[in-house]
Amino acid sequence: MKRNRLFPGVHVRADATGCVSLAGAQLLVETARVSGLTSALSEQLACWRKPMAVHDPGKVITDLAVMLAVGGDCPADVTLLRSGSGLFGPVASTATISRLIDTLAGAGDQALSALRAARAAARAQVVPRTRQPAAESDDEVVVDIDATLVTAHSEKQAAAPTYKRGFGFHPLMAYADHGAGGTGEGLAAINRPGNANAGTATDHLAILDLIEQQLTPVERDRLVIRTDTAACTHAFLDALEQRGIDYTVGFYARADVAAVIEALPASAWTPAIDADGVLRDGAWVAELTDRLHLDGWPDRMRVIARKERPHPGAQLRLTDVDGHRITCFATNHPGTDLPTLELRQRRRARCEDRIRAAKDTGLRNLPYHDAASNQIWIELVLLAQDLTAWMQTLALTGQHAVAEPKRLRLLLFGIAARLIRTGRRTILDLDAAWPFAATVVAAINRLRALPASG
Repeated sequence: MKRNRLFPGVHVRADATGCVSLAGAQLLVETARVSGLTSALSEQLACWRKPMAVHDPGKVITDLAVMLAVGGDCPADVTLLRSGSGLFGPVASTATISRLIDTLAGAGDQALSALRAARAAARAQVVPRTRQPAAESDDEVVVDIDATLVTAHSEKQAAAPTYKRGFGFHPLMAYADHGAGGTGEGLAAINRPGNANAGTATDHLAILDLIEQQLTPVERDRLVIRTDTAACTHAFLDALEQRGIDYTVGFYARADVAAVIEALPASAWTPAIDADGVLRDGAWVAELTDRLHLDGWPDRMRVIARKERPHPGAQLRLTDVDGHRITCFATNHPGTDLPTLELRQRRRARCEDRIRAAKDTGLRNLPYHDAASNQIWIELVLLAQDLTAWMQTLALTGQHAVAEPKRLRLLLFGIAARLIRTGRRTILDLDAAWPFAATVVAAINRLRALPASG
């Protein structure tokens, strides 16, 4: 009896030449060219290039960012680019990369400032070119600040026990909102020990300085800081007021706040809205400012509460009132449209998407033992996220413009191709059978139609 195979039987050998995996990563290379990122990195890191060095530090850092964007999670994974039949140019060895990271880590804040300055210079070139540039609209520039836990599987400098009974780090991250007019790139990150307090005002003030360094002057004038309750401290909100920055932050629904909410008349509540501006069934908002004792808080601070019928299976907290889930937030926005203000605060959850994407782009594991090198690594993660966000904003449309890294790697970056050299031309011949080959070609053509920066 002849048995039919579910999959075709094939003979396997390794004799092919001129083949390129991850050919779609050319999108990231073109984005680095258009934004001027590589040239900015070369300029900023020039002082750390040795006289006889073969590899430019700016190119090495760009290669690491591209490697992280396509799915690598440790420095040795740069081999993915080195084996690309020359598509990515000369790629440094793992040993050369390690020496560069050690050099930058030894330079401390000077090297971090150089990396951040290069990223800010590239971002200043990208923002005016976006399809809905925040710098040319009347929209707010919302920046989310949030902390996350990163597990360390071995003893590393600055690793410590976490409040979730793990062991590792507790970095503080800042992302531009990726809503209408926003590009969603990573703006700043500070690595901290695993036992760092989530509500440390000093850390929030430090990352606020880094955020402002990344924004253009027009964006700084429209900046809105959005956080959870961890940033609701007197020192941080006072600093925001002194700098003239708008904010919307979570506010603790303590027992006294719950008592005020319980005493509110039904007429004080306004129906909440969902993301499409439609009334949300079973959710209401109300202002508490005049009913609370807010001595010591900024004069312009307002407190707004939201109550909602919990979804099936949700557990209520002690501060919840009358069977409703209660949340509060503070803002200095003078607007009277409470549902819209509450929706703006609720959209803070989108920051969780960016942090999840960061962990899919190298943040899940900090590979070095010393803290300075791991801070450099986090800057590389931000660079990789920036390249991806800029590429999506400048070159992609539809579902690909909002896709997360895992989907981009599967559909676009992972396309196979042949590298053909004929005459004086090098041709990247993409797999014609790939469903999204035309999308990659169209995106690369869009990027090449833009003038290069730097």
